[in-house]
Amino acid sequence: MKVLAISDLHLDFQENREALRALPPHPDDWLILAGDTGHRVSDLTDALAWLTDRFRRVVWVPGNHELWTVPGESEALTGEARYQHLVSTCRAHGVLTPEDPYEQLTIDGVTYVLAPLFLLYDYSFAPAGVNRDAAVNWAVEENILCADEHYLHADPHASVVEWCEARCRWTEQRLEQVPRAHRLVLINHFPLRGDLVRIMIPRFRIWCGTRRTEQWHLRFNVAAVVTGHLHVRATDVIDGVRFEEVSLGYPRQWRREVGLEGYLRQVLPLRGS
Repeated sequence: MKVLAISDLHLDFQENREALRALPPHPDDWLILAGDTGHRVSDLTDALAWLTDRFRRVVWVPGNHELWTVPGESEALTGEARYQHLVSTCRAHGVLTPEDPYEQLTIDGVTYVLAPLFLLYDYSFAPAGVNRDAAVNWAVEENILCADEHYLHADPHASVVEWCEARCRWTEQRLEQVPRAHRLVLINHFPLRGDLVRIMIPRFRIWCGTRRTEQWHLRFNVAAVVTGHLHVRATDVIDGVRFEEVSLGYPRQWRREVGLEGYLRQVLPLRGS
């Protein structure tokens, strides 16, 4: 069996939906779905119905698009309430979420712990000299403004910064309880390190994660980190830890002839460095 990963399916695009429908069965494998399935709850529901029929187990973390409240969807589903609704949707399909106990897999005699995370961002990926309170204005200076500022709500938290801080504190406590002998696979939509944010629009980086997590691969016994969000597929090895960016992306960012199957990234068993 293998643990495979992909993110950023963006099923609001018909080409991406067709690629999902063409994905062959993987009855012995697990799939990590690392966020941005789409920006409507129905996108997530459709994806889970299809993928749970094709994989032995599915693991999900939310992206920023899943957290959007867009026109035509219930205005009551904002912030934490929306996130909890997404968690309930996943659980109805038997899908592992950041709110569930971490699951263990033993592969080649090694015990791995799959840890789906939901950490958000706090604008701290801004360069030195730009504090968090000024970060959005710094991006707007070059006409860059993430749609999250309109569609992603943090209620009941005062801000996304406060929500991110609460999620990081809670997650740190959970990770500290994992036996040190077990090897973690950290799964988050947003990158855990600022130096891995390689994007065509540099000032967009403030919506890409938090500096609080930059040393987590050393603080905990981490075998691999799986993220998405950037739409820039990459594999990096830092301090012996494999970092996998597993985005599919928008139709212009992937090749139709390769299909979704060609973009599934193997996480476990670990590939050679």
